[in-house]
Amino acid sequence: SGGALWGPGPNVFSDAASNVWVDEAGRLHLKITNEAGVWKCAEVILQNSLGYGSYRYTLDTPVDGLDPNVVLGLFTWSDDPAFNHRELDIEFSRWGNPLDAANAQYTVQPYTASANLLRWTLPPGYTSTSHSFRWSSRSVAFLSSSAGNTLGQWSYTRRAGIPKPGGENARINLWLFQGAAPQ
Repeated sequence: SGGALWGPGPNVFSDAASNVWVDEAGRLHLKITNEAGVWKCAEVILQNSLGYGSYRYTLDTPVDGLDPNVVLGLFTWSDDPAFNHRELDIEFSRWGNPLDAANAQYTVQPYTASANLLRWTLPPGYTSTSHSFRWSSRSVAFLSSSAGNTLGQWSYTRRAGIPKPGGENARINLWLFQGAAPQ
C-alpha cells in the first residue's frame, strides 16, 4: 500500500477498507477506487508459501462483464525472479479492448512464449464460479467451472517451463491494465 506506482499496471495499490475488506459473511471484497483523481487498486497475499498442490479460488460475483481496462488476477508470485517469479495465472480481462470476446486466460509465465498462454471466453451469466490449478513437477492443470459445468480448462505439460516451488504466495488482485482508468 502506498502512493508509488507498482506492477502490474503500473498502479497504485491501497489496503484501505474502501479497497479491500471482509464482510460479515466472511467474504473477501476487492474494489478499485478513485481518490482525488488517483485510481487505487487492491491485492491480498497469502503469507505462507504452499508449493506444489491444488489452488482453488471461488468467486461469488460475475466477472464476464468487467470493464475492459480492469484485470482480476488469481495467481502465485514470488519476489525472487527465478523461474519467472513462479507465476501461474488465472486472469479475467479484455486487456483494454472492449470488443475482445476472450475475457479469460490461463498463463504459465512468461506469457510471451505462445505455448504458455491460453485465452478463452468465460460465458456470460455465471455468478458463482470456481477457478483452480493443480501444480506438479510434470504439469499445471487449469480448470474453471460452475455447478459442475466445465467453463474452461487447459493442461500445460512443457516440463521445462513449469516453475519449481520456492517462496511463492497465492494472491488475488484487482488492477488497471497499463494503469489506464476504467472506460
